Amino acid sequence: MGVYEEEPRRLGSGQSRCPSCGLLGDRVATLEHDWVLLEPNMSPPAHTVPAEHRWIELSDGRVTVYGVCPPDQFQRCRIEHRLACPAQPLPDLWPWLTALRDENARHAERQATPEPPPPAEEWPDAG
Repeated sequence: MGVYEEEPRRLGSGQSRCPSCGLLGDRVATLEHDWVLLEPNMSPPAHTVPAEHRWIELSDGRVTVYGVCPPDQFQRCRIEHRLACPAQPLPDLWPWLTALRDENARHAERQATPEPPPPAEEWPDAG
């Protein structure tokens, strides 16, 4: 018999960089013992995402595709980063996803381009 634990053990997860665009995503274990890179800090209402693209977080930290139709109106879900990745050639699945991809493209560009130094008039006097 195993040792009784007060709370279920959560699986380790973390962030990984997308090999296509270089942005960070949440690397999460799936119910099928695999890993998926999810868009960070985004949990849209499940009813706004097609069933085959809804990832629902389970109590142990894993995720699974949630194909229940129609979902509960208050259910939130996650989406794979590949759907929001600005470097992936994907069709326009949903208008808000296109806006997210455009914003991620700007974010990746800003991340890759160093900020220019401030103009000389903003430098403190060295005297």
